[in-house]
This record gives sequence, structure tokens and C-alpha cells, in this order.
Amino acid sequence: MEWSDQGILLSSRPQGEGSAVATLLTREHGRHAGMVMGGRSPRLRGALEPGTLVAVRWRGRLAEHLGHFTLEAVKGYAADFFDDPASLAALTSACALVEAATPEHQAHPGLFDGLLALFGLLGTPAWAEAYVRWEIGLLAELGFGLDLDRCAVSGANDYLAYVSPRTGRAVTASVGEPYRNRLLPLPDFLAGRGGGGPAEVQSGLRLTGHFLERHLLNGPLPPARERLRERYANAVAHPR
Repeated sequence: MEWSDQGILLSSRPQGEGSAVATLLTREHGRHAGMVMGGRSPRLRGALEPGTLVAVRWRGRLAEHLGHFTLEAVKGYAADFFDDPASLAALTSACALVEAATPEHQAHPGLFDGLLALFGLLGTPAWAEAYVRWEIGLLAELGFGLDLDRCAVSGANDYLAYVSPRTGRAVTASVGEPYRNRLLPLPDFLAGRGGGGPAEVQSGLRLTGHFLERHLLNGPLPPARERLRERYANAVAHPR
């Protein structure tokens, strides 16, 4: 069997003396792993950086076999952020979440396109808000979309302020106030009230992190996601 596609490098690990096993999110074939012969050579090292867009050809005897990749780097996004630790952490976090949450061999072209769009926004002034929105999109793409458009109790859409940690549905400030200690805050920038900024981004990361753990991963967030939270907090505390 053989196919060709576009792929985004999610991770790689050494295999044998000079090869590597790479995991990609491909546009038409979903998350897929394959052996890269000579993958630890200087020529291919850049193609195996997380976040690299590659042209890929896969060959294997059967679809369920590991098979072999032939890769050609198209664009290495990580290199754009070597002097921006928080944006680089967002890139590696997104790759780790996609690898942890997506089923093998199931195409999600919208997720592929959205991940590339996120990479294009990293390093811009509103990159952190864009990242939180990307995690909301990841939840929706994989079957657990948050309902942040109207109150789950009243149906109103005026001043939505909280989210139910069980259902992912928003509630207004007046409805949720008596139960605020049991609800998750809804940042203004996710409720269509503008805003944004460090405090709201951190609140947004807590919101999406809760549902990623509960509904997609059924366990803790990947270490790369925790590093993003830490490096964003550090970047806010010590701006360049």
C-alpha cells in the first residue's frame, strides 16, 4: 500500500542506530506513524521538529502496519519562535494535544487546517487568545463543542459569565452567581465582549484544560500543555 499527503510533524523518537519513528497529523489520512530511515541524520533532523509541515509518502504492506515514511520539509514553524519561549511552548502544546487526543488513521482536514492557521498566528499580539480559541475548536472537532452562545437555564445571551464544568454550557452572571464556586469563569473574549489579556487567557486555559482532561483525554494534560501554562505566566510576569 502507498499514499502521499501533507503532514504536520507531531513528535519523533529514535529507533535503532540511525532511524526514527515519526508521528504526523496528515490532512487526508489523520494521525499516522511511520519509520523514517536515516531520520537522525543532519539532513532530516529539521523535518522531524514538532510543527514542521512536510510532504509525506507512506508505504506499508497493510494499512495497520507501521510502514515507512519518506519526508520532505516544506516549512519549519518552530524555528520562527526560538527567541519566543511562550509561542514555542504553544506550538509544542498544540502538537502534543493533537497526538494525545486524535484517533489513528481518521481524517480531520479541518483540524489540520486549523493547526496550520494557529501556527501562523503565533508570535502576533493576540496569539494567546488565538491559542485558547484553537483548543475550543479542538474540543468541537473531536465531539465536545462548548455551548458559549446562550444561557443553559434561561436561553438569554446577555452577559454570559460562567460555564458548567459538567455540560460545557454557559450561564449568565445573574443565574450563575449563587453557584459561582462550582462554575468555571467565562473570559470576556470568549463571550464576545472584547477583552483578552493575561488574566483572561489564563482563565481560558483553565476552562479548556478542564474539558480536555475530562472529555478528550480521560486523564491529565500532556506535559507540554503544562509547560505552556508556566511559560505564558512567566512571559507575562517578565515581559521582553
